[in-house]
Amino acid sequence: MRTLVLNGPNLGRLGRRQPEIYGTTTHAQLAEQCLAWGAALGLEVEVRQTNHEGVMLDWLNTAADDGDAVVLNAAAWTHYSYALLDACAQLTAPLVEVHISDPLQRPEEFRHTSVVTPYAVEVIAGHGIDGYRLALEVVARG
Repeated sequence: MRTLVLNGPNLGRLGRRQPEIYGTTTHAQLAEQCLAWGAALGLEVEVRQTNHEGVMLDWLNTAADDGDAVVLNAAAWTHYSYALLDACAQLTAPLVEVHISDPLQRPEEFRHTSVVTPYAVEVIAGHGIDGYRLALEVVARG
């Protein structure tokens, strides 16, 4: 199954941005790991990152049209983007929401709400980069 691993704003700065929260793995290293984990699970994985909401929406709409599974870390958009909510609602293949940190354990109250969760088959949060491997395992199980 083709699976898109989609990462939202600021995740391209992994390894440099708040390593005490997000760790020291770079986005390029994360992409390599996702490809390897996906291959081991029999998934065709493509990893993308954007800081532009419209680009993310286009990717989700294409995934809906193509029947692709999605592992989504929408980052800040998770908490307020109703356009993202509408795009997630159109997906027909599994959507797994993933977060490197656990938003529910973060002190900022706005992080405690997700517009993605209603459409996710599972939410994986607080497992660091390994959360992506767990998310891909969910997709592989169907």
